[in-house]
Amino acid sequence: MMNYNTVYIGMDVHKESFTLCSYQIGDETASHIQKIPSDHKIVLKYLDRLRSFYGKNVEFSCGYEAGCLGYSLYHQLTDHNVNCTILAPTSIPKDTGKRKKKTDKNDAVGIAKSLAYRTYSEVYVPTEKDEQVKEFLRMRDDHKIALKKVKQQILSFCLRHNYVYSSTKNNWTQAHVQWLRALRPGGIYQEILEEYIATFDALTEKITRLDRRIEELALEEEYRDKVKRLICFKGIQTYTALALIVETGDFRRFASAQKYASYLGLVPGEHSSGEDQTRLGITKAGNKHLRTLLVESAQCFNRGQTAKKSKNLHARQCGNPPKVIAYADKANERLRRRYVRMTLAKNKKSNVAKTAIARELACFIWGMMTDHIA
Repeated sequence: MMNYNTVYIGMDVHKESFTLCSYQIGDETASHIQKIPSDHKIVLKYLDRLRSFYGKNVEFSCGYEAGCLGYSLYHQLTDHNVNCTILAPTSIPKDTGKRKKKTDKNDAVGIAKSLAYRTYSEVYVPTEKDEQVKEFLRMRDDHKIALKKVKQQILSFCLRHNYVYSSTKNNWTQAHVQWLRALRPGGIYQEILEEYIATFDALTEKITRLDRRIEELALEEEYRDKVKRLICFKGIQTYTALALIVETGDFRRFASAQKYASYLGLVPGEHSSGEDQTRLGITKAGNKHLRTLLVESAQCFNRGQTAKKSKNLHARQCGNPPKVIAYADKANERLRRRYVRMTLAKNKKSNVAKTAIARELACFIWGMMTDHIA
C-alpha cells in the first residue's frame, strides 16, 4: 500500500560523495536535493533537517542501488533505526530515448520514485556470518584467478623460448610440473623461470590451505546439514555448496524453483510483440557468481555413465536420509539423460546443453533446500 505519510529518500552513492533527495507520493518533482560527502553521519543530519520541514512524526524510507559500498551503508543506517533498502540496479526504471540524461541528481530522483511506487526488486541482505564466509570464498577465487594467470605466463614463457612439452600429454599434471622444474634455460632466463615457479608454488599452497579452511567452515553448525545435502548432487562439492548457501541465504524467499533459476539469470529472455514470439539467450541477471558455479557443475554431466554412481559421490551421500539420497539420485540420472538427449538426439551445442542442465540443477537445488523432495 502507498503511504502518503512517508518521505522517500533516494541516495545515489559513490566512493567520495552521496547525492540525496526527498520525494512524497503525489509530488511531481523531488525536493531537498543535496550532494554530501560519503558519510552516514551526514545522512542522519540530513534526515534531522527534513524533520523540521515535514514534521517530527514523519517516517523516512531510504534506498540506494547495490554497488561499491556493499551492505555497509545499509547496516550503518539500520543501526540508527532508519529504514533502508538496497535496490537491484537492473530493476529500477531508466529514462530512454534521445532525451536520456544521466546525472547523480537524476539517479537519486529515480531511486526515490522507485521506492515510493515500489517499482524495484530488493537486494537480499545476508547475515553477518554469511557475509564473512562469502567474502572468504570470493578471496579464494581471487587467488585462483591469480594462479591461472601465472600458469598462462609460464606456458607463454616456455613457448617463446621453444620449450615445448609433449603435445599428446596434458599440462599441469605432476609430470608436467616436474618437466618445468628440470628446465635449464641458462642466464637470466633461469631466474625468470624460477620466479614464476616460486609464485606458482606459493599460490598452489595457499589455495590448498584455503580449501582446508573452507572444509572447516562447512562443518560449522549453521552450514553442516545444508552442505551435506547439497553435495549429494553430482558436480557439487563443498566449495560450491557453501557458496550456494551463503549467497542465496533463505531459499524459501523464492516462491518456486523457476523463481530461483530466474534469480540466477539462467532462464531464457523473450522479445515478443503481438503474435510474434522470440526466445532469447539466458537473461544473465542476478547472481553471476552462483550462475558460473552451476554452469561449471553442469559440465560433469557430459562424463560418466547414466545411472552409475562414482565412489566419490557415494561417499559424499553417506549419512544423509534415504529420501534425500533418492531425490539427488533422481536429479543426477535425469540431468545426465537430458544432456545426452540434447547433444545426441537434438544436436544441441555442448554449451547450450550445459546451460540448460545448470538451470534444471538450480531447480533441483531449490527443491532440496526447501524440502520439496517428494
